[in-house]
Order: sequence, then structure tokens, then C-alpha cells
Amino acid sequence: MEEQESVEKLYYSMGEVTAMINLAPSLLRFWEKEFDVLSPKKNKKGNRLYTKADIETIRLIYFLTKEKGYTLQGAKEKMKSEREPAQKNMILLESLNKVRQFLVEIKGEL
Repeated sequence: MEEQESVEKLYYSMGEVTAMINLAPSLLRFWEKEFDVLSPKKNKKGNRLYTKADIETIRLIYFLTKEKGYTLQGAKEKMKSEREPAQKNMILLESLNKVRQFLVEIKGEL
């Protein structure tokens, strides 16, 4: 049983991805139309299957549009020209938010 848990999934369903990122499925479908870099595979039934790389792209789009306030066009340009620095900023911000949440929890226990 422990062996199965250590194996990472290759593909994630739309429901799993939207739950991970706290995103509406309709917004994710909209982003697929707007961003060329986001094109999940589809199975025979037409269900979308997302890879880890797709999920990282979705997280970056979310970061740029929802947290940084970029327009869709601005986010597209940022992803084309400065994707690496934007990803590093996103990861740094997520790490800082986790540290902040941890510190708030410790403060609450005191």
C-alpha cells in the first residue's frame, strides 16, 4: 500500500486540478482557449488530462492574473518573455505564504 502512495500520477483530471488550485472549471476551460501553452490531453471520452507541467502552467497563469493583477494579454506576454523569473517569484511567494501561515498557527497556540 505504501508503494502505491509513493508513485506519482502522470495525469490529473480537471476536478483534481481545480481542487488543487481552488479554481472554477469554467475558468480553466476559458484559459485553455486563451493560452496556447495550455493544451491538456484528452482521453477517448473527451475528459481533459493534465500533466505536472500543465499544472505548473496553470498555477503561473493564476499567479499572474489573480495575484499580480495582469490582464490576459499581459500574462501571455510575461509568460513568453519572462517565464522563468515569474515562476521563481510565484514559488517564492508561495513559500513565504506557507511560512506566514505557520507563524500565525504558532501565535494562535500561545
